[in-house]
Amino acid sequence: MIIIKNKEQIIGIKKACQLAVNCLLELEKELYIGQDTENLDKLAYDYIKKHGGIPAPLNYNGFPKSICTSINSVVCHGIPSKEDILKNGDIINVDITVILDGYFGDTSKTYIIGEVSDDVRLFVERAERAMYKGINILKPGIYLSDMGKAIETYVHKFKYSVVRDYGGHGVGLAFHEDPHVCNFYSKTNKIILKEGMIFTVEPMINKSKNYEVVTSQIDGWTAKTKDGSLSAQFEHTVLITKSSFEILTIQPTDE
Repeated sequence: MIIIKNKEQIIGIKKACQLAVNCLLELEKELYIGQDTENLDKLAYDYIKKHGGIPAPLNYNGFPKSICTSINSVVCHGIPSKEDILKNGDIINVDITVILDGYFGDTSKTYIIGEVSDDVRLFVERAERAMYKGINILKPGIYLSDMGKAIETYVHKFKYSVVRDYGGHGVGLAFHEDPHVCNFYSKTNKIILKEGMIFTVEPMINKSKNYEVVTSQIDGWTAKTKDGSLSAQFEHTVLITKSSFEILTIQPTDE
């Protein structure tokens, strides 16, 4: 069941989203060569708790950490670890979800560590642009599948692919709500957008034509590209307004 949020709920969700953004901005300062993702997780936990929040991923369905850190070929759900040390040329997605006063806010961003080739830099930039291609068409009355079509059409121009096993989701009163948000065109995804809907737009883009992923049989969480190609993800929480949309996790440096 898709929950249409009321004014009071929207205010609470906006505050949670702002905390998630602020936490991500703090972690940006700590993304350097030699940093380990276990320390990033600790910094996030401390920041969220200090500001009255709760890290939503911690112990969620058994997930052991407060944030997700997904490096290079890891598509999503990367588990922070002392062994995961950032190296020159890495790309890393940092995914933050917080609970504040019972409301949820969710955002993520992919960062470049050190120097990368122009090809990789373009790939990351295009993955971010793909998210905005989807967001920018949102408004009441359209099909949610139209958003997926806009994303997929854009990335296919570069011979990239959109991951199909994972997508966005409703959010706000719970971590994961209806609807499931496909980031590719699906004929069956005939959900009509309505004012008051809040969901994440988070396309995971693979730097190859192969959208397939494999999940670790060891930890049950870490999802990687099947062919070992790079994967990049960007995520915003979005509110459908009376005539358009509002990004609730916008940053000062965003497009």
